Amino acid sequence: MKQALSFTLLDQQLWLSPLKAIYWEETRALILSDLHFGKSGHFRKEGIAVPQDIYKNDLHRLFELVQYFQPLKLIIVGDFFHSAANKEADLFAKWRNDHPELKVELVKGNHDILPADWYKQNLIQVHDKEYVEGPFAFVHEWPGILQGNTNFYFTGHIHPGVLISGTGRQSMRLPCFYFEKEYAILPAFGGFTGLATLSPTRSSRVFAIANEAIITLQ
Repeated sequence: MKQALSFTLLDQQLWLSPLKAIYWEETRALILSDLHFGKSGHFRKEGIAVPQDIYKNDLHRLFELVQYFQPLKLIIVGDFFHSAANKEADLFAKWRNDHPELKVELVKGNHDILPADWYKQNLIQVHDKEYVEGPFAFVHEWPGILQGNTNFYFTGHIHPGVLISGTGRQSMRLPCFYFEKEYAILPAFGGFTGLATLSPTRSSRVFAIANEAIITLQ
């Protein structure tokens, strides 16, 4: 696995992985967002020939992260599964059955529509609005400035990307970890997702992901 980038926030040690996740050292938690598991299967069911390898690659990255960091829990910031249950959900459930000791905390996203019994059977703790631990709060979508808030928020939903320009007219869009003073937006973990190009502010910290490496932009 390519080396993760050390990042300290509110006296907490974070590791930004080029595999699109954050490892929170103090709690031994792996933080991810927008996995959209089952999305490729959903499209295939509708007759669109999306390669199944997309989902297999996403699962492989998750397994690799769990094996490398040995987390005690996963904190998923929404859109774990894309739609109704399908064979891809069954594949995850099979893996989950082999790792019952790993806690899973899921903040529901707009695509998380599986029945409550499915989450319960697979030992996934579901939070309808937010999950709070230590100095951090986890929500699917950044709600804007909150009066009296003392937590730093981790969010997802928009699949952040950043435009990098080179000489001439060369440019490319890359997924990124995007940090502002009060919140961060995590890159979409799923490989079958788009990008929303963000315009960093002076206070932003932006870490792009390119060729399984982290690039510090500002």
